[in-house]
Amino acid sequence: MLKNWLKIAFINYKKNWLSTLINVLGLSVGLCVFLLIFIHWQDEKSYENWIPNNENIYLVETGNPSFGTMIVSSYPELAVSKEKFPEIEDYTIANSWEDYKVKLSSGNNSVFTSNARVSDSFFDFFPFKKVAGSYKNAISENNKIALSEETAKGLFGDEYKDCIGKLIKMDDSDDKSYVITAVYQIPEVNSVYKPGFVMRHPSSEESKKSWTNYSYVGYFILKPGTNVQDLEKKMSDLVSAHEKISAEKWGEKYEEKNKMKVHLTPIAKMKLDAKSEGISKGDKKSIMILLGLSALILLLSGINLINLRTAQASQRAKEIGVRKVIGSSRTKIIIQFLLENLIICIVAYILALAAVELLLPTFNTFLGKEIKLSDGRVFLYSGILLLIFAFLSGIIPAFYLSNFKPINTLKGNFSRSKNGVWLRNSILTLQLVISSFFIICSLIIHSQVKLMLNKELGFKGDQVIQINFKKTDWENNYNLKKYLRLKAEVAKISGVESVTGSVISIGSGFVNSSTVKKATDTLQVLKNVINGAIDRNYFDFYNIKFASGRDLDWNRASDTISGAVANEAFIKKMGWNHQNALGKEVYPGWEEKKRKYKILGIIKDFYVNGVDKPVEPMLFFNYDRNWSKGNMSNLQIKLSGSDIKGTLEQIKEFWVTKAEPGYPFDYEFVDKRFAKTFEKFQKQQMLFTTLNVVVLVIALLGLFALSSLVIDQKLKDVAIKKTLGADERTIIWDLTKKFLIICILAVLVSFPFGYYAMNEWLKDFAYRIDMPIFPFILSMILLLILTFSVVSIKAYKATKMNLVKYFKYE
Repeated sequence: MLKNWLKIAFINYKKNWLSTLINVLGLSVGLCVFLLIFIHWQDEKSYENWIPNNENIYLVETGNPSFGTMIVSSYPELAVSKEKFPEIEDYTIANSWEDYKVKLSSGNNSVFTSNARVSDSFFDFFPFKKVAGSYKNAISENNKIALSEETAKGLFGDEYKDCIGKLIKMDDSDDKSYVITAVYQIPEVNSVYKPGFVMRHPSSEESKKSWTNYSYVGYFILKPGTNVQDLEKKMSDLVSAHEKISAEKWGEKYEEKNKMKVHLTPIAKMKLDAKSEGISKGDKKSIMILLGLSALILLLSGINLINLRTAQASQRAKEIGVRKVIGSSRTKIIIQFLLENLIICIVAYILALAAVELLLPTFNTFLGKEIKLSDGRVFLYSGILLLIFAFLSGIIPAFYLSNFKPINTLKGNFSRSKNGVWLRNSILTLQLVISSFFIICSLIIHSQVKLMLNKELGFKGDQVIQINFKKTDWENNYNLKKYLRLKAEVAKISGVESVTGSVISIGSGFVNSSTVKKATDTLQVLKNVINGAIDRNYFDFYNIKFASGRDLDWNRASDTISGAVANEAFIKKMGWNHQNALGKEVYPGWEEKKRKYKILGIIKDFYVNGVDKPVEPMLFFNYDRNWSKGNMSNLQIKLSGSDIKGTLEQIKEFWVTKAEPGYPFDYEFVDKRFAKTFEKFQKQQMLFTTLNVVVLVIALLGLFALSSLVIDQKLKDVAIKKTLGADERTIIWDLTKKFLIICILAVLVSFPFGYYAMNEWLKDFAYRIDMPIFPFILSMILLLILTFSVVSIKAYKATKMNLVKYFKYE
């Protein structure tokens, strides 16, 4: 019986080779797209799965409605909570920033690597595989250090396992020595923690007592069965109580609506589900959107499969009728059609896996990852998905075909079945709804990204490079002295037009923000004001325009001591305008002693962190005024356009020989670095455009195959019309108008879905386009043209038929 079923299946595959090919290719493309996105999702979910007991380890995040949620906590928030709440077994501090690297040296060998500044219990939370030494008391003192295997090899070569107890130096201003206590192996699996070395966090006694010094990335181990939401509430109340005490101490009004909120996120989920910016946080929203869209493409492939199988019903009707007459049961007929469908799905799955393997390197390059098709769960989950998909896409036509009545099919009456026509039209409508939805979304995404790319940024960063210091130290004015020395030396290099510096870096975030109070009413507080410590020529350097007032005059003592320049966002949030803001005085929170700043000028807003976010309020002042001078750890250099390559070579020669010998030299063009803030959205645009092309190809191939089958069933009607004198134009219109009506209906149905989805997507942008009308109109026009083009090809061929062929039996 099985052999007979397989023989019948392959006979029908061969007979309907075009629809079979379209089914296999469409389904393989749909599966390929879905698998690529699914693999990406599984890869993002796999972070920190290597940690034992990870189900009980939680990242501590803190924030309020005004500041937002931060990944950092205060020291007492972690330490006091551990003592106060019995649900918490232990805590650790794990500060590790990927971009912050330090030079270690031993003899003539040196390594420039990342690091983690942690508390004593770090290795209890992150038990890296031990290569040498012991984790017990490994970082119990400030002069102890644990090295990664790679770092140890770089310093000691093949004898790296014997480095325990040896001294190495960290290249800072004090040239301190550290004793090696352990060597660990960084996990090869996904983890956000891959430090080149680990050492004790140098927390001061003052910071250990401060509830408002949010500087520590903390984790808790909770007892199994802990009510996490209840613990979050108790910790939120504790932190809020101390925030209120601090606010009253500073003479500020504590607002209950801005009450602090503590979030505890499972460490295995923090890569995607962290409430704050996280550590190398993934974009869960984009992944879930792409996963949903790829599922729609898979659904589209299934629709093709169902539609073409039901469209072929008239060809199988007599076969089913005969089999029922000779005693075949409905169950066996259903199983036979499910088997035929499963064969198509398995072939498509094999082709999809091959395509995934071929496309994975390109996909990895696009994502900046190293995903491998080696996770057994991917094959398990996709195999289960394949079986479910094969069953669902096969059961509808199987039930439909097995329901034929022998008396009707043997008389040849099936083709006039209203149910068959209704089912095909409904499924075709759904197919075109999905296609229209993708077109609308692609056009709107393109318009939003175009707006961002063309938006006036408020500064000119072309031919400007920034070099960040590799060797830094915040003691003894080391960074300031280095900045002044290198600025003077670099300015002498031919081809350098100008040099400046600031604590903010355009395109890469801020260093510090704080509150600012009105001097006339200290209860009026503006939060999240950016510390804009700058050098004297900063505004001219970036061609930042003034809206009113003037720049700081470095020759006036009053300007350098208390003068300030604000941006328009600051003035607006303070409730002032361009005229009455000049001369106003404020108290910035970053001043250790209460000092007034006087507003001397207002600059037009310029973007720092990307145009998808609103311009933050900023207050600019002389960098040498306070502790901010210690954060002047970069040079921003404007190059002349005559010989940029030659100038860069001269700067490199100076840097590696005199500025920072022994350190790697790198730089970034400021405009290109700012352009990276668009990358996420440009990638979304590219992915959506690619998916849109895939959707249209699958839909139009399915439409072509379906229209071919439907028109083939109407060839006798066409022959009669031609005999009665109908011209080709009339016949083509009669054959295509039904498809065009379905297309119009489908596009109209897709409008509310496209509008809702894109309105939700646009909510993430501070500056967004108004919902345009043209994508909706264009989607209808485009789909109508494509539908007519595809269907009319077969319709035109139908008009060229041989009439004798269809009348010789009449």
